[in-house]
Amino acid sequence: MVKKISKDDRRKKRVRMRLRKLANGKPRLSVFRSSQHIYAQVIDDENGVTVAAASSKDKDFSGQKGSDKEAAGLVGKLVAERAKTAGVETVIFDRGGYLFHGRVKALAEAAREAGLKF
Repeated sequence: MVKKISKDDRRKKRVRMRLRKLANGKPRLSVFRSSQHIYAQVIDDENGVTVAAASSKDKDFSGQKGSDKEAAGLVGKLVAERAKTAGVETVIFDRGGYLFHGRVKALAEAAREAGLKF
């Protein structure tokens, strides 16, 4: 029996395949958002390694709500700082099938302000 692929999974796959063609060896800043938290990773696809990661579940966010734009901005700033200490300056942004709106946009703008280029 053939498994039916959801629209979200097809969109995510389409976005990632397009990014791989455009990446030219750059790491990708991948975003995942749930109803309660937001996560970001800088992934080197050539070596299959996560270079830097941050989420609203980190110790720095104790006592804060993880599902709002402010928390997304803090996660973006934190992942940019961790990526810069790992030696990554430029990335390609992987929104993961989500619209570039709200928390995803806040995370991206905060990462740009913190010094990541994409």
